[in-house]
Amino acid sequence: MSDGILALDQGTTSSRAYLWRDGALRLVGQQQHRQIRPAPGWVEHDAEEILGHLQSLIEAAGPCAAAGLANQGETVVAWDTATGRPLHNAIVWQDERTAPQIEAMRSEGLEALTLSRAGLPLDPYFAGARMRWLLDHAEGARDLLCQGRLRLGTSDAFFLARLTGVAATDIATASRTSLMDLRSGAWDAELCAAFGVPMECLPDIRPSAGHFGTLANGTPVTASLVDQQAALYGHGCHRPGELKITFGTGAFALGLTDAVPEAGQPDGLLPTLAWQVAGEKPRYALDGGILTAGAAVEWLGGLGLLDGGHAGLDGFDGPHAIERGIAFVPALAGLGCPHWDRAARGCFLGLGLETDKALLRRAVLEGIAFRAGELVRAFEARLGPAPRIAIDGGLSRSNHFTRFLAAAIGRPIEVAGSADMTALGMLRLCQADVPPPPSRIVDATPLDNTLHQRFARAIELSRSWAA
Repeated sequence: MSDGILALDQGTTSSRAYLWRDGALRLVGQQQHRQIRPAPGWVEHDAEEILGHLQSLIEAAGPCAAAGLANQGETVVAWDTATGRPLHNAIVWQDERTAPQIEAMRSEGLEALTLSRAGLPLDPYFAGARMRWLLDHAEGARDLLCQGRLRLGTSDAFFLARLTGVAATDIATASRTSLMDLRSGAWDAELCAAFGVPMECLPDIRPSAGHFGTLANGTPVTASLVDQQAALYGHGCHRPGELKITFGTGAFALGLTDAVPEAGQPDGLLPTLAWQVAGEKPRYALDGGILTAGAAVEWLGGLGLLDGGHAGLDGFDGPHAIERGIAFVPALAGLGCPHWDRAARGCFLGLGLETDKALLRRAVLEGIAFRAGELVRAFEARLGPAPRIAIDGGLSRSNHFTRFLAAAIGRPIEVAGSADMTALGMLRLCQADVPPPPSRIVDATPLDNTLHQRFARAIELSRSWAA
């Protein structure tokens, strides 16, 4: 058995594996998977395709002393417990197909229940409604339910069931379903009944650092956690008020709290579990998300507007796009915190005949940064000034973006020396003594308030246009 420790980061667009061995961290490999969009607002993944990628990464790494698995959070799978076969493509966290069900539940007054028990508003973002959709629409789901063979769970539980034979999720991932009582850490009968999800179909809930079975090569899986919470752990954020933002497909901020946060506040921040180590009390956090961040950059690339790949995200000069009257609202999958308006849609404002591709790219980066600034202000209004604001993710590699982000937030930010803090968090949860990568502090002159006001008007227009 090797003394190495393996971190599997199963994300929205790809799966990556990192190996910590002999005091060095290396990337074992990365494999992208298909984004399946069968209808507007629908996003699916082939769970078997991703499983194959994870298996190949595990094989490439070889036997290890321990392994940890980070997951997408709110993506769900339905499968047959006897065969392990998924009944339908995985329904991804970005998917909006359950909006009619959510509105029907809201009209029945059920949001008070989800807020008081799960700490979450009614929104298609969370996993519970997608599980009900699979029960109603996945071929054979109802028959398997009658036979006691149906399993409904977040993607981590499916992958663990197939990789180790243990159908389990961790307490932080379970807190993103709307089906778990935030205080007890257990599935809640009333919440499950409200969503129409049979409790007997759900996986076990376990601490984030504990026992999740053993891989076929003999490696024990000793940690499983949502990717965003794993990044928070990787940053070493352990004091209440410390804040991190990960700029991936979306941009998600988490700030630790010293108690269970209050739900249903007008700032749109959501209480959640940060993590739990076996034998210890759970740690709680506030969560705020931008639903489109890196995905907006990929969208630019798909349109042929991203010259030179990610190199096209640097090297700008002259006034900011917003100073030239051009704004972009990154609402390509709706608006998350603090607005929580899934009907809003992305838009460019202020375009003229002189607008070129570089200015469009710059406006997209600025729009993401402005939205991140909204998140930070919401956190600090609730928790007080953050003692530390750490960022990571793909966009953190852009010097232009990080400078504009510091200006939009109006505070210095700490940029991680690695874009892969999720993997670092998983390694640390598996007890790997991995030192933090060197970080850098980025500061900038705060933007004039009139520019924030201009972006706020753009947000209003993106919401009113959809209405």
